[in-house]
Parts: sequence; C-alpha cells; structure tokens
Amino acid sequence: MLKSCLKNLGNPYEIIAIAPVFNQYTEALKPVFGDLPFSVAEENLQSRIRGAMVMALSNKFGSVLLNTSNKSELATGYGTLYGDMAGGLGVLGDLYKMQIYALARHLNRNQELIPEHILTKAPSAELRPGQKDSDSLPDYAVLDEILYQYIERRQGPDELEAMGYEAKLVARILGLVNRAEFKRAQFCPIIRVSPKAFGMGRRMPIVGKYLG
Repeated sequence: MLKSCLKNLGNPYEIIAIAPVFNQYTEALKPVFGDLPFSVAEENLQSRIRGAMVMALSNKFGSVLLNTSNKSELATGYGTLYGDMAGGLGVLGDLYKMQIYALARHLNRNQELIPEHILTKAPSAELRPGQKDSDSLPDYAVLDEILYQYIERRQGPDELEAMGYEAKLVARILGLVNRAEFKRAQFCPIIRVSPKAFGMGRRMPIVGKYLG
C-alpha cells in the first residue's frame, strides 16, 4: 500500500527494520521495567526509534526532514515527542485530518496517486496490533468541527454547547488541546494556510489552569 503510493508519486524509498533496535532498547530497560505490561512507553519507543533514524538520514545527506503531523493530531497531542513529531518543517501541520482527505481526493481527481485503501482504511498510529486512532480520539469528522470552532473561531465551551455539542465531549476535546501545548511548543515551524496556525499564529501558556 505505502510502496504503491511512493511509486505513484515517483518517490525513492528505503526500508529499514526497527525491530532489532527496539529489542535492544527493551532488553536494556528490562531491569527497570520489570514485568510491567506493554504500554504507551513501548509504543512511543517505536516512534522515537523511527524519528532518530530519519533524523540520521537527514543529517547524513543534508536533507530537511519534512514532518507530516496534521493539525488534528497537533491540537490534541496525538503524537510522540522526538518520534513522529521530529522534523525541520511541518508541511501538513495547518491542515485538519478531514482537510487532508479532501486534498488527497483532489490530487486523485485525474488519476489515482494516493491509493484508495489509504483513504478508506481506519486511521492508525500502528504502534500495537489492531490500534486505531478512534481508540484515543473522537471521530475526526466531529473532532475537526469542534477544533475549528475552538481554534479558528475562538469559541469557548458555552458557545460550543450552544451549537449542540455534548458538554462532556467538548470538555474532553478542549482539555486535550490545552494539555498538549507543551508538545506544540517543541514542534518545528509549520507552513501556514489558515489564520490560526500553531506556532507564531497561536501561543498559549504551557502551564495554566484554563479549561481543564
């Protein structure tokens, strides 16, 4: 699937296994981790190994690593610092998930560049068997609407609830956004296409008692 996409776009690629490095890390950590079950620590470790490898390639060949985290992920903190959040420039960081799907459909208007299966499969970080984004986040179609109203339109909880959104859902999403500011503060520059791109377009206190 990914190979087909890369071939369609004419992008060269290399496949580098991370399992040997991951196994060495987990073996080194075993005396401290003990018999604790597999958790987000091991999930993020996989992402950080990938991040270190692609940064090494960037250093070795003098390239800029383009980060592909989207605005929905950055807003909610659904990303791994020093892992999939690594990079020198965020090319999709000002586009919500549903906007990226729309952009992909536009790119496919004359011929299939992005394989259909990529657009129809359930989004996943693929850090554990059967993992789906929906395990951790609301459906993107709903999430993006609330994020847009909160970030671009600067609508607060009362206004969002008046629009018909459930109070519990609003509190959950806004809480995710506010708690993730420390991650965004360490993120690379983003190509801005909206009035409220993260970074210079929207700065909030990293430590603050506001909206959860």
